[in-house]
Amino acid sequence: MPSWASSLLDKLGVDDLPALQAKITTAITERGQALTGRAVNIGQDVLDLVIGFCMAMYLLFFLLRDGAGVAREIRAAIPLEPIAKERLLERFTTVIRATVKGNVVMAATQGALGGAAFWILGVHAPMLWAVVMAFLSLLPAVGAALIWAPVALYLLAIGHIWQGVSLLAFGVFVISLVDNVLRPILVGKDTQLPDYVVLISTVGGIAVIGVNGFVIGPLIAAMFMAAWQLLAAERATAKAEARTEAKAEAKAEAKAEGTTDAT
Repeated sequence: MPSWASSLLDKLGVDDLPALQAKITTAITERGQALTGRAVNIGQDVLDLVIGFCMAMYLLFFLLRDGAGVAREIRAAIPLEPIAKERLLERFTTVIRATVKGNVVMAATQGALGGAAFWILGVHAPMLWAVVMAFLSLLPAVGAALIWAPVALYLLAIGHIWQGVSLLAFGVFVISLVDNVLRPILVGKDTQLPDYVVLISTVGGIAVIGVNGFVIGPLIAAMFMAAWQLLAAERATAKAEARTEAKAEAKAEAKAEGTTDAT
């Protein structure tokens, strides 16, 4: 090799070509093993998805055909009083319908609004950020602000003042207000769950179960609170009846004593 090439390789620390070749070979081998492992994982995930979809469609046929009968049998097998049973089943249905319909529609709306704002302002990959904001919108209180707020601050920091101010205003007065407007309309107050309970149950459900946790988490919390309220109401009714009976017995005893004294 020319002297200038040798000097350049020496400065770069790669003058030992056999060692450099060994490093490159090792790096390629490691990358190949990593890619092979990822390819196997992707193949397994695709296979699981296909099998799960086929099983879901298979079960969906029987649930659509025999669902009413199965629901009646489950309702009859629940060991609760009819009033308590109806309350729990009504609560169960209300929470599922409100969570799926309201949260999904609200998340899609917030994600679409955020993605449109990013596209207008020239933010890179607006479709990707729209999907991320849609998923994060499932979390009450914070939601999509975890994305658009840092982006707005970044735009302000790099000197894009009007873009950052516009994104902040749009996020505060449009994206965030969608949560306040659509959630009461779509989700409503039927679930009777405080925002902090929805937040904790949603995050916990997603962490433990996965994507389905955003429905199952609030559902478990709602069932727990419904059972709790039902038990508290039954105890309060039992205490009230016990006090009423005690007062009646006291009056009867006082009346009996008065009659005896008069005699």
